[in-house]
Amino acid sequence: MIIRALTSRLKDKLHKGKVIVLIGPRQVGKTTMINNLLENTPYLFLDGDDSVVAETLASANTETLKSIIGSYKYVFIDEVQRIPNIGLKLKIMVDQIKDVQVIVSGSSAFDINHATQEPLTGRKFEYHLFPISWQEFENNVGYIKAQQQLELRLLYGMYPDVINNFGEEYEVLKNLVSSYLYKDILALAGIRKSEVLEKILQALAMQIGSEVSYNEIAQLVGIDKNTVNNYIDLLEKSFVIFRLNSFSKNLRNEIKANKKIYFYDNGVRNMVIGNFNSIALRQDKGALWENFLIAERFKKLAYSQSTAKPYFWRTTQQQEIDYLETNADAISAFEFKWSATKKVKLPNSFKEAYQPDFLAVTKENFREFLK
Repeated sequence: MIIRALTSRLKDKLHKGKVIVLIGPRQVGKTTMINNLLENTPYLFLDGDDSVVAETLASANTETLKSIIGSYKYVFIDEVQRIPNIGLKLKIMVDQIKDVQVIVSGSSAFDINHATQEPLTGRKFEYHLFPISWQEFENNVGYIKAQQQLELRLLYGMYPDVINNFGEEYEVLKNLVSSYLYKDILALAGIRKSEVLEKILQALAMQIGSEVSYNEIAQLVGIDKNTVNNYIDLLEKSFVIFRLNSFSKNLRNEIKANKKIYFYDNGVRNMVIGNFNSIALRQDKGALWENFLIAERFKKLAYSQSTAKPYFWRTTQQQEIDYLETNADAISAFEFKWSATKKVKLPNSFKEAYQPDFLAVTKENFREFLK
């Protein structure tokens, strides 16, 4: 079992008088991590996907909740977003059942936040769990084996079941994408047209590293721009994709409002377009490398609770920087190159305006960027 970076952080938050909320997509290991956290400790497990559990908790009053919990000191509720009025029930547990630690998890950031935002104001610790990070992977398999598998991870991604089923990655990913993307997410949003979601995902998958035009996607798919935005918002809140904003501050010709979109996992992206050719044969190896590095960096920032803000930068004259971060008054700029033989330098206009730190990230030094 791969030890997750959040385990120790959650352990430090036990019995602090607040609900621990763990959000992340299905199959990233939320339940496994909580089981590991509570190992050798009796706890009550309640599954929000079970209709009886959901109905019972939804209608429970304070005394009923006390009876359900009984003598347990730990309660773990999975897929908590399935349970109506769960925010109020969790508030009761925190306020009225003082010696119990409640941990909840779910796969929809939107629904969980909607249900718990007001009732649990000041009463929760919230964390996001993503597919396995490079640091977690390397800590588990060792430096050499991790380096040997770098190209595999670019192709098949970092989902736990993918990593743990060597040689069966395609089948695992196919099941994951078909069940999670085209069933769970559609059911979650009450959407029936899976072909629209599929076409939007394919369009996004082909535009990694490029600025995304909602108008172009709308014309390509045959729907309106607002519908595209709604689908992209749904995919982001379901941890399939994330948006990267453009940075502008001092220079008149900086692009100010555009966005790039990346996938949280390379394997999901490659399954969407149906391409698992080896890196040597691919025309999109640069995009795969960029997506992998930025997704991994996002995990790092989240797990370390960094205050750094991520961006990309481009001007109307097509000068660009793949990725940059601002932290207080400091700016760090990064360019991503699969091949270390290509010389990289910052645009002079950016360099003079911002005096950033700079790193060209290649497969020879990427651990510096991720660890």
